[in-house]
Amino acid sequence: MNRYVMGIDNGSQSTKVAIYDVEGNEVAFGSYQLKETLSPEPGVVIHPDDDLWDSVYGAIKKCLANFSGNPKEIAGIGLCTIRCCRVLLNEDGHLAYPAISWMDSRLNQPYIHSDDQVKYVTTTSGYLGFRLTGEFKDSAANYEVHWPLDRETLDWSPDEEVFKAYGLKSEMVFTLVKPGERMGTLRQELAEEFGLNQGVPVVATANDKAVEALGSGIKDDGSIMISLGTFISSMLLRDVYKENAVNFFPTLACIPFKYVYESNGIRRGMWTVSWFKKLIGEELVTEAAKLGVSEEEYLNRKAQEVPVGSDGLITILDWLSTPSEPYRKGIMMGFDQRHTKFHIYRSILEAISYNIKNNIEDMLSEIDVTLKDVVVIGGGSKSDVLMQIIADLFGLPVHRRKGSSVACLGAAICVCQHLSIYNDFYEAAKIMVKTQNTFLPKHENHVLYNTVNESIVKQVRKYTDEILKLTYPIFN
Repeated sequence: MNRYVMGIDNGSQSTKVAIYDVEGNEVAFGSYQLKETLSPEPGVVIHPDDDLWDSVYGAIKKCLANFSGNPKEIAGIGLCTIRCCRVLLNEDGHLAYPAISWMDSRLNQPYIHSDDQVKYVTTTSGYLGFRLTGEFKDSAANYEVHWPLDRETLDWSPDEEVFKAYGLKSEMVFTLVKPGERMGTLRQELAEEFGLNQGVPVVATANDKAVEALGSGIKDDGSIMISLGTFISSMLLRDVYKENAVNFFPTLACIPFKYVYESNGIRRGMWTVSWFKKLIGEELVTEAAKLGVSEEEYLNRKAQEVPVGSDGLITILDWLSTPSEPYRKGIMMGFDQRHTKFHIYRSILEAISYNIKNNIEDMLSEIDVTLKDVVVIGGGSKSDVLMQIIADLFGLPVHRRKGSSVACLGAAICVCQHLSIYNDFYEAAKIMVKTQNTFLPKHENHVLYNTVNESIVKQVRKYTDEILKLTYPIFN
């Protein structure tokens, strides 16, 4: 009899579901788009209707439709969801108010109780776990900011005064379990509908970025993960919590009592690539179609024809300024007659790489870590030219992992941990995480990129900030 595990990755834009054999080979995949979030008033960002659950249910159905095996051989389900959200439930465990997005300004402060219909305050994983199992249980590793969690025990604080400081009472929160532990068993009616056996366990993971770190296969030995998405950041797995960190955010890992250090990020990181694609417009679609390749592949092929360093065209990525520096805008400088639209594209990819490299250096300045290699995940990892730029800039091997979603794989690893298929999380990750490609650095490119980074990229804002402070009141 074969044995399979399912991993769920519920994100901000879609839910992805994958099925793996116990050696980590992906055998089926399905995804389901979420609806656009709603902002009925300034600062409020909510998910419409029961969109989170609808997306999970829809993605499971799509994944199972693509699965050629026997659903009764699926031995467990791992649940990974969006982090930093808040879900308010009534007494029977259903929504008392739309799920509150991590982008909602109300999540910058503790919960304020204003509706007596609300009996439970939980996270997305607590709510979706309830919809899957009927149990009021959640992963401890998806709670941290504005929650009365004791990191030493991965359980709630025993002090009601601590609960009170967060606007909560102990009866309002779910029972906590650790990553790799059972949240409950799949509801009977869902097991029947999906064609699964009765009693299939639903297993806890952690916050989504920590699950990505587990599914990427990084270990606390000098490997770092870069996540190339709309928000770009990097993560290290560490043994201890770092108090008062300045240049990174320490959060709970998907391995109990371990931590993930997350660097400062790039807002609208890979979104900048989408922005540029729209500027080219129909020409990009036409030229890619002539070659029978995707628009991204066409751009990447053309970018490989552009010299390293984009013939001196330098981009500074400030396409979305921060509240503390609202005057900052994106910059491209150094144009001359050599430059084409493909120079602009490559310059954007190089800017992404400079920015995340410098954010990582800021993080490493606070901790004792020597990097040995880099794992890159997310949509941007599909670009060979971007992977090579990162390898050249860091001067380190850069790995692209196999599979449709490292968060789905991280959730599946948690299932294997629960089922005792491997000795621990590390052994499971070693066997289940697979590398698709490795990009090795080229020395001459490494020298050029670091010369540009040190002498120009790291220095430019001290000059451009003063100009942008003058333009800001005129154009904003």
